[in-house]
Amino acid sequence: MTRLKGRLGLASILVLAAMLPAAAQEGVDQARKNIESYSGIPEFVPPGEPFDAKACMAGKKIFTIPASSSIPFIKTISDHKGELAAELGFEHMEWENQGNPTQWIQGIEHAANNGFNLVSLLAGADPRFFEPQVAQAQAAGVKVVTSHLTGLEQDAPAGVDAATAIDYRKAGELMADWTIAQTDGKVNALVVVSNEALSTDSIVSGLTEAFETRCPDCKFEIVNVPITDWATRIQPTVAGALQANADLNYVIPIYDSMSTFVTPAIAIAGRAEQVKVATFNGTPFVLDLIRQGDVEMDIGENLDWIAHAMLDAEMRLLCDLEPIRDSKVPLRVFSADNVAEVGEPADAAKGYGDAYVEGFRKLWMVAE
Repeated sequence: MTRLKGRLGLASILVLAAMLPAAAQEGVDQARKNIESYSGIPEFVPPGEPFDAKACMAGKKIFTIPASSSIPFIKTISDHKGELAAELGFEHMEWENQGNPTQWIQGIEHAANNGFNLVSLLAGADPRFFEPQVAQAQAAGVKVVTSHLTGLEQDAPAGVDAATAIDYRKAGELMADWTIAQTDGKVNALVVVSNEALSTDSIVSGLTEAFETRCPDCKFEIVNVPITDWATRIQPTVAGALQANADLNYVIPIYDSMSTFVTPAIAIAGRAEQVKVATFNGTPFVLDLIRQGDVEMDIGENLDWIAHAMLDAEMRLLCDLEPIRDSKVPLRVFSADNVAEVGEPADAAKGYGDAYVEGFRKLWMVAE
């Protein structure tokens, strides 16, 4: 301030000093506004035009390879896809795996050798790990797509036929906004990510931009834990951060199934009152953790809605319709204020209204 004083004068310095808190408050206010706008029941927006799903899918087969069948969020989506396929009268198979790329390769080879028409790489099964096998499957007439893997701003990876995306960037932004709003711009956070998932890039870009634009003085550290190491590395990583940083006030596991290993570390450290958890995905068991007080906020996606949207996009591709890039799957912020709307225990299909159920059935021409 001393050097500025010689050039601007005392009056100007006082004006600048007054502006700094105002600018910080503006960022906090914007964060609160964003959170409020995503806290209500979302609207159903059709991702495309109606088509006769039963007629065009007769005799066709879809094969889903989840990133890992051990992650409840992903497993629930895949199970719901199977239920919808049965309702519509065609075959759907999930390739059970534990997140190892070798298992993904085995899955795509099985699909190509057993008459499947489409392979869906769901929520983290990344085709960049097996581009030759993708090309071989395509040469055999199998369409290969990614679903719930990339953000809207990200390109389709590794030559797949289509990529149905989620607004991951907005999810990252909202996680940052929540912590900014709750702390009045005094965030000191540990952000736990898995860099091998393409969606991580999109989430982190939204999160870091929100902090940079609305709370440049906020502090956050990003640590990477690969998906296959969640069970062994997340809890000690969080425990170490709690020990090293007495001012830590948030842990942000960017995928909410990580919370299984985050919350015990906080509880064992005796820091549950000081350190809160804000996360993303809306997995039912994590929504129940909000009710229990172990997680403060979860940006939810209706897992049943996701299953509808991903299957809708995959069927359209097999029916030679326009590929769907934007799945129109909405986000909703859940906290203690509205978590009762998801039921007790939490239900993957509750808390978002039911307009999407009738909406998709009208799109598929099966509504009564």
